[in-house]
Amino acid sequence: MFNLCMFTGDATSKESSPFINSSTSDVEKSQQYDGKNMALFEEEMDTSPMVSSLLSSLANYSNLTQGSKEHEEAENNEEARKKTVQAPRMGTLMGVYLPCMQNILGVILFLRMTWLVGAGGVLGTFIIVFMCCSTTMLTAISMSAIATNGVVPAGGSYYMISRSLGPEFGGAVGICFYLGTTFAGAMYILGCIEILLIYIVPAAAIFKMEGLEGAEAEAALLNNMRVYGTIVLSFMALVVFVGVKYVNKLALVFLACVILSILAVYAGVIKTSFDPPFFPVCLLGNRTLVSKGFDICAKTIEQGNATVTTKLWRAFCDSEFLNATCDEYFTNNNVTQIQGIPGITSGILAENLFSTFMEKNSILEKRGVPAVLDPEATVTNTNRYVMADITSFFTLLVGIYFPSVTGIMAGSNRSGDLQDAQKSIPVGTILAITTTSFIFNGNLVIGTLAWPSPWVIVFGSFFSTCGAGLQSLTGAPRLLQAIARDSIIPFLRVFGHGKANGEPTWALLLTACICETGILIASLDAVAPILSMFFLMCYMFVNLACALQTLLRTPNWRPRFKFYHWALSLLGMSLCLTLMFLCSWYYAIVAMVIASCIYKYIEFCGAEKEWGDGIRGISLSAARYALMRLEEGPPHTKNWRPQILVLMSLDGEQSVEQPRLLSLTSQLKAGKGLTIVGACVEGTYLNNQPQAQKADQSLRKLMEVEKVKGFSQVVISSNLRDATSHLIQAGGLGGLRHNTVLVSFPKNWKQAEEHHRCRNFIEVVRETTAAHLALLVTKNISAYPSNGERFTEGHIDVWWIVHDGGLLMLLPFLLRQHKVWRKCKIRIFTVAQMDDNSIQMKKDLMTFLYHLRFDAEVEVVEMHDSDISAYTYEKTLVMEQRSQILKEMHLTKNEREREIQSITDVSRGSIRRKNPSNLHPQRSIAEESVGGSGEEKPEEEVQLIQGKNATPTPTSPTSPTAPTPAAVTPGEEVQMTWTDETEKTNNPAVANPEINMMNQSNVRRMHHAQELNGVIVKKSKEAKLVLLNMPGPPKNRNGEENYMEFLEVLTEGLNRVLLVRGGGREVITIYS
Repeated sequence: MFNLCMFTGDATSKESSPFINSSTSDVEKSQQYDGKNMALFEEEMDTSPMVSSLLSSLANYSNLTQGSKEHEEAENNEEARKKTVQAPRMGTLMGVYLPCMQNILGVILFLRMTWLVGAGGVLGTFIIVFMCCSTTMLTAISMSAIATNGVVPAGGSYYMISRSLGPEFGGAVGICFYLGTTFAGAMYILGCIEILLIYIVPAAAIFKMEGLEGAEAEAALLNNMRVYGTIVLSFMALVVFVGVKYVNKLALVFLACVILSILAVYAGVIKTSFDPPFFPVCLLGNRTLVSKGFDICAKTIEQGNATVTTKLWRAFCDSEFLNATCDEYFTNNNVTQIQGIPGITSGILAENLFSTFMEKNSILEKRGVPAVLDPEATVTNTNRYVMADITSFFTLLVGIYFPSVTGIMAGSNRSGDLQDAQKSIPVGTILAITTTSFIFNGNLVIGTLAWPSPWVIVFGSFFSTCGAGLQSLTGAPRLLQAIARDSIIPFLRVFGHGKANGEPTWALLLTACICETGILIASLDAVAPILSMFFLMCYMFVNLACALQTLLRTPNWRPRFKFYHWALSLLGMSLCLTLMFLCSWYYAIVAMVIASCIYKYIEFCGAEKEWGDGIRGISLSAARYALMRLEEGPPHTKNWRPQILVLMSLDGEQSVEQPRLLSLTSQLKAGKGLTIVGACVEGTYLNNQPQAQKADQSLRKLMEVEKVKGFSQVVISSNLRDATSHLIQAGGLGGLRHNTVLVSFPKNWKQAEEHHRCRNFIEVVRETTAAHLALLVTKNISAYPSNGERFTEGHIDVWWIVHDGGLLMLLPFLLRQHKVWRKCKIRIFTVAQMDDNSIQMKKDLMTFLYHLRFDAEVEVVEMHDSDISAYTYEKTLVMEQRSQILKEMHLTKNEREREIQSITDVSRGSIRRKNPSNLHPQRSIAEESVGGSGEEKPEEEVQLIQGKNATPTPTSPTSPTAPTPAAVTPGEEVQMTWTDETEKTNNPAVANPEINMMNQSNVRRMHHAQELNGVIVKKSKEAKLVLLNMPGPPKNRNGEENYMEFLEVLTEGLNRVLLVRGGGREVITIYS
């Protein structure tokens, strides 16, 4: 039986399901299911519980203030469950509807609504209200769909976004929404202080404002708001710390005051229709006067028989006498008094239908009233007029008004405290929006009036702002606590802790500190647009999450709330984005930059979470689409880049043997394209799966260290050869497959115990050639630089011997993109034969490099034909004898007999097909038969070796030992005597019978390898890296060990070598 649930000392299950319990012993398990007709399944009960226990766990699910995964883990811990003190659960009315109402009916309604109507006009303000309410309604619909698509623990909107769009988006938007909620608390507190100091208790001001005007009065007010705001914030934070139940009790009182205020306003509307209130406004010409400087709206009054000047006269003239010198505008215009609240029936609606936007410090003028004004005269006594303290325009009004509708998530923020969040959030939120939208639209034209007394409005607005501030300070810490407990932002984890009942103590402290920042700003109109950005961004992503889940049609998307549509969600998202830039384009950009920074931070160092989010679904759909497009055809030469399969070797502990291979991969790829790091484990899948997992972990860890972006793949097979073949054949998916294989040259391949590595390597070369894959072979990989090293000078030498499609040219260019090789210069060498024009070759090569846009030095090396030295013959002889020894060590008796017979048959067949008169002095029979046939055939070299049944003795290069006559087969005897007598006298090497029996093709290859190696060592011994064409493997399997010897001789004396074989296609082009 496989135990999937492994327990550590703290008895915490590694499985994150509350329905799996593997802690029960086998005896207890048999007793537990005895008599329950479950004996057939008792061995699977640790992974597949009974339906009864499953349903019981589901029915008793309790959404604590944790993420679902963490809560499920906590349920398995009995001690933790005993210590947990459940917070009070709330229903739809107390948990969602009333908090939303309090946040929506806040400071903007009472302090800024009438100014919005006056500046924007009835029509403009209606458009603003309609846009904002439509946005919140569409967002509420999307939020309702997400909230009813499963259990919503603490975190509300953050939980919905993060589980729908992933931890990066969820964390970024969650932090922004948290900041918005916190600044909203600051805004409500500032509104509370403004009402207190201006309307209720002006004498309580610490910084006296009496006698101050303009900037001085404004500065004094802001300082008062800072002091009193800090005091009120401290008191509210203390109330929230004591417990959410006290906030809810106070909320009832505050909300009752708000509702009474609204009812009083509507009662005042009815009263003004037949009995307008007395609210005089004094005008000088068409300019509105400040009422504080005078008591009578007239220049002079009659007292007895005399005309007496008023305080208004003395405000504009230099004395109280009638012959005083007065302000020119005051002299030329009359003073009139009008009714400030004329009533609905007065036609004020039509007069104020359109907007009246004003510049800062401009004088408020009454439309339709005549005035005498000298255009060239300067304005004096400006402090006597009502002036605009801010430049007003449509987008500003949107930014100031929108926070008044941002309370729609006050209920969802407290989802952890709700009895049934899936039911309460949709019903309570939509009802609150409907109610407040009616109040806003009915409140557009009523002005500042109330019945029976204006004090009803004053106290109603005061308690409204207090309640909204408490709601913000209650919801924001819970939101931060939910983010911290998800551990997606490491430095916030401390704020996930709280009291025993889940109250977020540390989160409340941070919230109060941030809220204090908003209070120090002290300007209500400056704080409002900031939180508008954060709220709008959150609403935008809620709509995006709903639209995304609907369009992807994920199987888990089954919301109970059916009145949603992806088009409504997209419309809501578009409205949010539009409002962001309408409110303030620079604040919108700042908010997006903040969210982007948080997103990248979570992506870079945050915890990886798999929540089944929609972004993963988009990635899957996009990946499928891209893979289908890749299947349409191979990439164009301009888009070709090495998509590398790295074949890593593992030791007995499943650790990587050659980590520098991944360093080179990182330097070649620089994070671009596909990289697959493959490894092989010998054995069977059932028995060796743990070793494969350990190997995969080793690969992933090393890839992370070397900064290689790609995929790891470990294959288990009965032998390493087949496993490597499987990797080469099956790596990648569809059109996203590797086109290049990177492997290290086998070390110690000459040793008998390493012979299998040699054969595996040659098979890799053969298979990549057959699959038309490029092959990169690193020699002396341990000498390659790590990613931390830097070459300050040196050369990368390219030896271009045969054309391989341009890969040999492309690789140094890619390497120089990395900081390790950036300071190295490229040199390209090519080889000229006797009949080649080396000067013209150099010119052509320089022209070719110019068209390729490669900067490199060019040199043509001339290699003249030379006689084959005795050392070459002796080295070839030693090579063949070593190959024979290795071969015999790995052959059974029957295999040896079969191989001897096959070689003998081939030799005899070659002799029969051969015309002796056309023999070349130094060619074997097999070569002549192929060359004389007139058509190109596969090269099948006949190696004439010592007898199979006799054990050969290794010989040294200096003293070769001839075989005994008894150890030679009949076919070999014929071959050994196939030499002309004149040839023996002219060539001493051929005169030696042992040398004469060698495969002459091997002799030529050894000679060419030595000659080429000598030239390369002479030119490139000090190079940092040497790249050269890799010769192909033998087409038959008789010369495999010889092939390895050729490669060894070719690269002898060089420090770092990269052998390159092209994949049979062009990979560079001169065209744009």
